[in-house]
Amino acid sequence: MATTTESAAPASAERRGKPAPAQRLLDTATTLFARHGIRAIGIDRVLAESGVARASLYSSYGSKDALVIAYLEHLDRRDRARWNEATAEITDPADRILTFFDLALASAPDRGFRGCQYANAATEFPDEALAPVVAHRRWMLDTLIELLRARRAPDAAGLARRIQLIYDGALAGSKLEHTVEPLRLGRSLAADLLRAD
Repeated sequence: MATTTESAAPASAERRGKPAPAQRLLDTATTLFARHGIRAIGIDRVLAESGVARASLYSSYGSKDALVIAYLEHLDRRDRARWNEATAEITDPADRILTFFDLALASAPDRGFRGCQYANAATEFPDEALAPVVAHRRWMLDTLIELLRARRAPDAAGLARRIQLIYDGALAGSKLEHTVEPLRLGRSLAADLLRAD
């Protein structure tokens, strides 16, 4: 992927309080892709709504495909940071695990019950193993395993996979039903597993 670093022109734009073209492209793509899907949004719409010239797209990202990867990497960084911030003062591993569900419960209505953006991207690109999607899922699973090992769970990896599956299903159910109820149920099921462990 091409670098998102640009020359002095974007820096002067940032000094005037306007984000650099690469950032405007990423912000606009993030909003549009999350709301409407990736394939439904053409690059012309991203350019029009960001107010960025086509040349800046190519110098910043190189192509729409590279912008899609940048969008997914941005989601991954953002979601890891949100979880880390939300759990900064939480010491109990079980409560840290349930925070995944708590964050989904808090954000699903604001995001229009769009479900899991990683799953949405994987659905739109079924023949590709999108690296940021794989990395995010691996991070979540590794985090669950680490927290369950801290609880001395006898089969931390197996239990982590069950909790991740419940989480996936809860997000999908929330999207299909357009309600937080599947997320609440998923949280309750995960809490039951943790209590039984």
